[in-house]
Parts: sequence; C-alpha cells; structure tokens
Amino acid sequence: MTGGGHRLAVDGSKRPRVLVPRAGAERRDFTRTDAWVFDLDNTLYPAECNLFAQVDHRMGEFIAYYLGVPYAHARHLQKSYYRQFGTTLAGLMAIHKLDPTEFLDYVHDIDLSVVQEAPRLRAEITRLDGRRLIYTNGSRRHAERVAAKLGVLDLFEDICDIAACDYLPKPEAAAFQRMIQRHDVVAERAAMFEDLPINLAAPHALGMTTVLVHSSYVDHPIQEQMKSWTELPDHVHHMTLDLTEFLGAMPRNV
Repeated sequence: MTGGGHRLAVDGSKRPRVLVPRAGAERRDFTRTDAWVFDLDNTLYPAECNLFAQVDHRMGEFIAYYLGVPYAHARHLQKSYYRQFGTTLAGLMAIHKLDPTEFLDYVHDIDLSVVQEAPRLRAEITRLDGRRLIYTNGSRRHAERVAAKLGVLDLFEDICDIAACDYLPKPEAAAFQRMIQRHDVVAERAAMFEDLPINLAAPHALGMTTVLVHSSYVDHPIQEQMKSWTELPDHVHHMTLDLTEFLGAMPRNV
C-alpha cells in the first residue's frame, strides 16, 4: 500500500524511502469516512505538470504591475506575503487593500495543455463511497478548468474556493471551519488530501483523517524541512507519492 509514508531524503533511485509514523502516534483510517476532501494544485494533478509555476510567475507579474515595482521586488513581496499570511492574496488584501477578483482572474489565466486526462484517477475517485469535494485556496473557475482537464470535474459534489471562505485561506483553522459548515461535513467522518503538511494541522485537530500527497514542487519552508523528516508528524496520518495508487490500494468502506 502506498499509504504509510515516504521519507523525502532520496536514495540512489531518486525516490523517497518509506517513512513510518511515530511510535504511539494516533492512527486514523477510512472505515468511517463518508466525505472526501481534495486540495487542487499539486494534489489532484501531479506536481510534475509544473502547472503552479505558471500561477506563481503570474502572481509576480501582477504585483509588479499593481504596485509599480520591479519584478524582482514583486517576487520578494509575493513570497513574504505567502509565508506570513498563508497566501499571497491574503497579504495583498491585508496590506494593500486589493480587490481579489482581478488578481485571481489574472493569475489563473494559464496554459492547461500540460495537464493530461487521468482515467485511472477518475476510476479510483469514482470508487470512493460518499461525498467528494474540492477545497482550494484558488478560485472556483481555476478548479473547474483543471478538474475538467483531468476528466474528474463531474465526480465532485462542489468546489469550496477562497471566495466561499470569505478569502480566509488555509492553513487557518477558521478557514477549515467555514468549509465544514458550508458543506455540512462531519469532521470525524471526513478525509483531507493535501500537498502541504502545514495545511493538514487544522484538519487533524478537527478530527479528520489526513493524507499528505508528496509534491516535488518546493515553494514553502516546510517543504525544505520535510527533507530531514525521519517519521511522519502526528498531524499527518498517511502519506503517498502517488494519489491514484494510494486510492487504489486503500481499503473500501464496509
């Protein structure tokens, strides 16, 4: 089974080695799960698509134009806001009173030709018993376009985007509370799939089963820290290199 963990330090094969949970850590499985919540970027599609790099670049472009600063300075602000506020957008709204609509439209106007249809992923998501949701710090339109390109959009009941959470982003606990309340999710019967471990702390605290989908895209200090992990942190119950394989190997509800 792919779940159970992978260490991020690489060996000669360039693949992470198996990482086991900490001894005595709480174990959560999927026997009671009836709500499956998936992040979008670098989770539903593989990070190797490098799709988010396009979004990342366009964020820098937008900030440079919006603030009238050189691109290099815009990139510095972009990353500073991301690390301080959870998303670049949250920082721009807090500090510069930005209207988020124009920003989201611009940064998500990207080329999706690198995203391939994923029939195996579709088959595994179809087999999940219960409700299925996409929960993203991006926009609904972006999620719709990407999920449609993957061929899985119709499998999801709804998309909870940043606007639906009143622009409060993950990893804020209140953002997850808003998602849960908006979609009537019972946390103890839900699973959260994410590529950033920092975004799994709040779901763990709420009672959700958490799955870290390892991403090769490094854009946050925690992703560098992951390289020195020797065991899974307590708030990460499962970890996988391949979402499709993980879903395929996961025991079904009975």
